[in-house]
Amino acid sequence: MLKVKNVLVSQPKPETEKSPYFDLSDDCKVKIDFRPFIHIEGVPKNEFRQQKINLLDYSAVIFTSRNAVDHYFRAAEESRVTIPDDMKYFCISESTAFYLQKYIVYRKRKIFYGQQRFAELIPLLKKHKENNFLLPCADILRSNIPNLLEENGLDFKCATLYRTVCSDLSDLSDVNYDILVFFSPSGIKSLYQNFPDFKQNDTRIAVFGPTTAKAAEEAGLNIDIAAPQPESPSMTRALELYIKKANKNGKTKK
Repeated sequence: MLKVKNVLVSQPKPETEKSPYFDLSDDCKVKIDFRPFIHIEGVPKNEFRQQKINLLDYSAVIFTSRNAVDHYFRAAEESRVTIPDDMKYFCISESTAFYLQKYIVYRKRKIFYGQQRFAELIPLLKKHKENNFLLPCADILRSNIPNLLEENGLDFKCATLYRTVCSDLSDLSDVNYDILVFFSPSGIKSLYQNFPDFKQNDTRIAVFGPTTAKAAEEAGLNIDIAAPQPESPSMTRALELYIKKANKNGKTKK
């Protein structure tokens, strides 16, 4: 095991100074850089029209992220549609629900939310089973979401309003970090799209979630750090455990 001096997290730099990544950097005395390997782009207006979806045909909307909120209201604006005051909104979490304040008067609307997992929304949706639901989503949607809606007999339609795109990382001279941290299969794809000759060598790979782990393995990468795990439910905790062990017992990289 080699010691760790620097880490690259393939996400935007946290906006708050209270981020656990900054605590991790101070506590473990390592440099942590942030760079999003992917970004979100809205589906162009003409592509949305090809889906033949009229936003006003749906009496309720299901939001799984802030991106979904942004691009739903973008689509409404581009379609010159005024969303009615009696529209019902079902959000995956309280923070996503509060984000709706960017577009609507929150206290005057019918808003429901779960704890964080999509399955927790199902009981709420079933209480309003008479509605037909619109699910704004990305071009890549986890199959468990529509499967759960179908299994519970809910009337819904997916609307592809945005897509995940590999970012241009050409300004990075290389990705020669002790640890690279990934959170999605798209991040792995972006790594090789930007650096087709990338060799792992002594670089440790950290992944969050089983789909990211699978993508890393299929790309031929060896996974050194994986989260969530019982002892490390978050990526920062997984990094902390690994870095402390490596820097206590590991060798210095030549």
